[in-house]
Amino acid sequence: MSTELNVRNGGRAVVATLAAHGVDTIFGIPGTHNLEFYRHLPEFGIRAVTPRHEQGAGYGADGYFLVSGKPGVVITTSGPGLTNVITAAATAYAESRPMLILSPGVPTGFERADVGMLHETKDSSGAVGHLLVSSQRTRTAEGAAQAVAEAFAMFDSARPGPVHIEVPLDVLEGAWNGSVPVPFAGRRPGLDDHVVARAAEAIGSAKRPMVVAGGGARRAHAEVARLVEALDAPLATTANGKGIVSETHPLSLGSNVRFASVQAESAAADVLIVLGSELADSDLWGGVIGAQTSIGVRDESAGQTVIRCDIDPDQLNKNLPGDILACADTGEFLTALMSALGIGNDGAASASVDGTESSGRDGSAASAKEAGADRVARIRETWATDFDFDAIGARVTRLVEEGAGSTVVISGDSSQVTYDGTVHALTASTPDQLLYMPGFATLGYGIPAALGAKVADPARPVVCILGDGAAMFSIQELMTAAELGLGIPFVVVDNGGYAEIEGQMVDRDIDPSLSGSPVRTSRNSANPWAGPV
Repeated sequence: MSTELNVRNGGRAVVATLAAHGVDTIFGIPGTHNLEFYRHLPEFGIRAVTPRHEQGAGYGADGYFLVSGKPGVVITTSGPGLTNVITAAATAYAESRPMLILSPGVPTGFERADVGMLHETKDSSGAVGHLLVSSQRTRTAEGAAQAVAEAFAMFDSARPGPVHIEVPLDVLEGAWNGSVPVPFAGRRPGLDDHVVARAAEAIGSAKRPMVVAGGGARRAHAEVARLVEALDAPLATTANGKGIVSETHPLSLGSNVRFASVQAESAAADVLIVLGSELADSDLWGGVIGAQTSIGVRDESAGQTVIRCDIDPDQLNKNLPGDILACADTGEFLTALMSALGIGNDGAASASVDGTESSGRDGSAASAKEAGADRVARIRETWATDFDFDAIGARVTRLVEEGAGSTVVISGDSSQVTYDGTVHALTASTPDQLLYMPGFATLGYGIPAALGAKVADPARPVVCILGDGAAMFSIQELMTAAELGLGIPFVVVDNGGYAEIEGQMVDRDIDPSLSGSPVRTSRNSANPWAGPV
């Protein structure tokens, strides 16, 4: 076995660039064609986490990102190794989360050759590129290193998502004569001072403001908290925005944008501020946010002003057309906006946004304006009609939170116990406590995502709560957890099969036995979670 540490090949070019960008952990499975990536990991102090399946590597990388804040990195082998990770990568795309996937490819000159090489694929990069932010097949070791640097610049400056870099085998194993690209910050969209001024003017006259925040506002949690406190405005979040402001805060409506009462409050707001969210139906469950007669159709008679901020200009009018559109990083926009409003770093304003004196909670000058905390308390009183807090998903979540403590990270899945339980029952105080993917809604996410979270922060309590159907998609990763010595409780709620799909089949008069689940004659098929824990 070679003891040469400084083999200057394409693999070293890529790994050295990863290390220069702060990567200390990768997820993946060694294979015949990717070993020149693995050769260099120990020298640069990068830990390799080896799951049982590449899909688990992708989900693990996503869980790692959600807790560490660092983009997840996956190394696959060619052919099936890459195709195995595509579902996880597509999940990262749907949820706008950074992920870098590195794979070898057929040697230069053998593209579409169809000569029967091991793991030969017709056009890996072309196929993957249709599902992710981008896929690039590099030509040189220097180009591969530069592609890595560009991916990290994109993660920092644009709407994040998964990027794939394919390194041909001859490039991966061939000479590298260049240097490590210097990390550089991508150029974020510039702030438009006119847009900031218009937003400040609209907020300055608001009597009933409200804020909705999504995953795009996760990094701006401090700024969001300052804003809602200064405006005395209720805050609701999507599932990906859960915990941006502590859900114990008197102005927090939690990650409950699907609740009818929260949607009604958003329609009644005179100024609605939407931060980093496309307001997707996967969060709204058939409802709408804002004063709309249907999705994308504003109710002009309501006189509502909608302010939207997103780093991706294509998101700014999705599902709710806005009046004032800020294409910018959420934190940078809010910092400029609060400066224009005269809001200090402590969140205090010299005057309330409607021009009256600032306190307003003690019956003084602003008493005509209903206090934000009173609005939130009134809405919360109606939640028994929006959500069953005594259902098993909510009860299990509360028991886990009580046992593990308020900092617990809970990994969920596309399971009823998650989307009709943990999403609403967990009281998150930080934006890294729920590992979930509401948009892509893929089965098999929960177990490997929990592994990634625990690798990111071994001292922090991590628990996985999921259904029996979802668990079987990635049950093999329990062996990975055991091998790594990760102390993660896995709570599997067994409803005997794919209960929600069974219920939908019954509703459509389709034989539910076709779902592979036993037909339930002794329990309520409309509510398979009914009954004792």
